[in-house]
Amino acid sequence: MSIHEVFMPALSSTMTEGKIVSWVKSPGDKVEKGETVVVVESDKADMDVETFYEGFLAHIIVEAGETAPVGSAIAFIAETEAEIEQAKSLANSSGAAATTTASPEPVAATASVATPALASQNGSNHKEGRLVASPRARKLAKELKVDLTTLQGSGPHGRIVAEDVEALSNKGKQPTPAPVAPPAPVPTSTPVAPPAPHTPAPAPVVAAVPGQITPLTTFQNAVVRNMVATISVPVFRVGYTITTDGLDKLYKQIKSKGVTMTALLAKAVAVTLQKHPLLNASYSDQGIVYHSDINISVAVAMDDGGLITPVLQNADAVDIYSLSRTWKSLVERARTKQLQPQEYNSGTFTLSNLGMFGVDKFDAILPPGQGSILAIGASRPQVVATPDGLFGVRQQMQVNITSDHRIIYGAHAAAFLQDLAKLIETNPQSLTM
Repeated sequence: MSIHEVFMPALSSTMTEGKIVSWVKSPGDKVEKGETVVVVESDKADMDVETFYEGFLAHIIVEAGETAPVGSAIAFIAETEAEIEQAKSLANSSGAAATTTASPEPVAATASVATPALASQNGSNHKEGRLVASPRARKLAKELKVDLTTLQGSGPHGRIVAEDVEALSNKGKQPTPAPVAPPAPVPTSTPVAPPAPHTPAPAPVVAAVPGQITPLTTFQNAVVRNMVATISVPVFRVGYTITTDGLDKLYKQIKSKGVTMTALLAKAVAVTLQKHPLLNASYSDQGIVYHSDINISVAVAMDDGGLITPVLQNADAVDIYSLSRTWKSLVERARTKQLQPQEYNSGTFTLSNLGMFGVDKFDAILPPGQGSILAIGASRPQVVATPDGLFGVRQQMQVNITSDHRIIYGAHAAAFLQDLAKLIETNPQSLTM
């Protein structure tokens, strides 16, 4: 008998459990080696999971919507149709963990973010009550208030894809009386990718019922674990006031070319880090880890209450226009949980911008595995004394850096902030070169 367990894979270094978003295959379906069988929500993104075995999906242990620890069995795959009933018997007996007849291989699935999941080979999109749709299609349907059960999928073997949802919305075929036109998007990224440099934006909408306990999402649980992990790190904070008149003027000049304020700030920080490699470093038991690349993470609030930090890799070396295009792509895919692991876990320095909410200043919590995080407040007009002894009005913002005191000291952080302010105040045009 050849019956294999499909295990919950570890899709990121911080993942301890995963949630089944949807089963692409149904019990009894034929599966090929390397074919997607299930979509799993990790602590960072939704990812397609492939099987290492060829055969038939015999039995599903963990249904869609349920959660399982990393490494636990979530399904059985039988090599022949004749073994499907035997696999069901295994599941109904003492359990997959106790059986010795199942295949002992420790891993039966792997993440494949770039390849879209396939639907059931029998062509049915609703077999046994299951609806097969891509994660982006589900997200879009929620935003456009489209009932997925009314759609006929145009994807492989009947899978519903984003284009199906958009087509129904554009043609006005939605049977419900509510208008199909999409609502104004929830500004999950407005703190870090604002449409204008200093216009307040509303906070993400989170549904709440008074008196009810709402379980934490997978994203929220990941944030909890990361925040708890930082408690043992000794940190210190240094604040600085930066005049932004020159940066604001530059932004207005190049905004029409697709440049975002987030990209400008990330570029300014990255260029400054070239002079201060210690601020781009991190602590390890072996000593100080000096990173070869300058990868800027930018905190983005998710509309389900979670937090993710898409990474602008090599931000010091990429031109501002490419950097802005990359940022827009990262935010779009972060909203639909389609980021690849290296796009959210490769950061060496983090930015957190609450200025768009009108926040003057705040303290940011140091992410695990990094040496510093910079909190950015709102830019406001301030009355200041000019060098000629008069008074003038200047746009100023307050920034506050949190650093790991095991490797970075106050003088290091202060020198970095001085150079960052000098760049933004006296030579912002260099960011476009």
